[in-house]
Amino acid sequence: MSQQAEEPSTGELDLEERVSLRRVQGMSTQLEDISEVEYRELQLERVVLVSVWTSGTQTDADNAMAELAALAETAGSQVLEALVQRRSTPDPATFIGRGKVAELKDVVRSSGADTVICDGELEPAQLRNLEDAVGVKVIDRTALILDIFAQHAHSAEGKAQVELAQLQYLRQRLRGWGGNLSRQVGGRAASGVGIGGRGPGETKIEIDRRRIKTRISVLRRKLRELDQTRKTTRAARRKNRVPSVAIVGYTNAGKSSLLNALTAAGVLVENALFATLDPTTRRDETADGRQYTLTDTVGFIRHLPHDLVEAFRSTLEESVSADLLLHVVDGSDPDPFGQVDAVRQVLSQIGAAQVAEQLVVNKVDLADPDSLLALRGRFPDAAFCSAKTGEGLDELRAAIADGLPRPAIEVAALVPYARGDLINRIHQTGELLESEHTAEGTRIRALVNADLAGELAKL
Repeated sequence: MSQQAEEPSTGELDLEERVSLRRVQGMSTQLEDISEVEYRELQLERVVLVSVWTSGTQTDADNAMAELAALAETAGSQVLEALVQRRSTPDPATFIGRGKVAELKDVVRSSGADTVICDGELEPAQLRNLEDAVGVKVIDRTALILDIFAQHAHSAEGKAQVELAQLQYLRQRLRGWGGNLSRQVGGRAASGVGIGGRGPGETKIEIDRRRIKTRISVLRRKLRELDQTRKTTRAARRKNRVPSVAIVGYTNAGKSSLLNALTAAGVLVENALFATLDPTTRRDETADGRQYTLTDTVGFIRHLPHDLVEAFRSTLEESVSADLLLHVVDGSDPDPFGQVDAVRQVLSQIGAAQVAEQLVVNKVDLADPDSLLALRGRFPDAAFCSAKTGEGLDELRAAIADGLPRPAIEVAALVPYARGDLINRIHQTGELLESEHTAEGTRIRALVNADLAGELAKL
């Protein structure tokens, strides 16, 4: 049956909107280590997940909810309940509809939750209305992802990028609590402020917005300075004609594991979403001796917040400037095709859609055979491998070698033995086609770049 045939009619949607929220079974996370239960329960937020299912199949909705649960757990929370409502569009006032807010409030009270996480980017009014009605903290998907990024950022650049994204998100969502933040500071004593409270007439929210705006300017200036260092490094690689390969893909698809397997980089590998935020670059070489750089980049996700894309633009430019993209897909994921589409959408946003791409299906040791068969049928040129077991890595290395740009100028020269440095540069940045040792030196035929061709022509 086609997906369109499975879509309910408008009347069916109206009927479903009048019935109660649907609970997603098996979504509660249980703590298995009894010795740490008491400690962890004190640390973990207890959350209820809420999603509005607007399009797609039941499987799509379940996959989206499972991903939200994984995000919540990565942020350090315990999922108690997961609720889904079928609607044509989210309610503009309360996201899930006024009639369902009372049911959500009952679930929050009965489960003892202290936070509600909504699967979507909510407007400030939606957050405020839902929070006031339910009586506990409400956050949306964007705030959740920003929180995970804040936990995982370690470098100065990563921390600055995350803070910038958080402040841009917060600036539009400042609100008063009990009148405190909206209190007028300034004016006559009759205003209720009295001595010591008079001033320029700004409200507390206005002051906070001005401070946020100032901090955003400082962070952008800092990131521009850090970006100059990154640009200098990239320029040096281009000058030396070292091809670059960027590993991109969905979060937790195994990009860092693949970098370790190919180069023994020793970077952090963790079964968690967004474990890698800071790019790591290592050198490697093909079987015929050509050198190239391999860069591990931040993972993507469906509906990646716009503020994050903007804040991490300098980091994501590693993908734009690369000669080849290794697009890693988790072959064991329930929806690998959705991963591919989500990653390509972000690549298009940052201007990397035209970069040569080698699709890599990872985790084949864990994948369902039927899923792998479907992937092979849709992506016949993809490389299938397992970074954990090493299966298919030789084929992947061969695919990388084939995908790297080859120097365009063919030269023939007699290189004196005293100029062994030129032979070394041919191996590193070119392709040695033929070599013969003679009494005067090494006679070579090679494919090289323009700079090296000019030096060889002078011999």
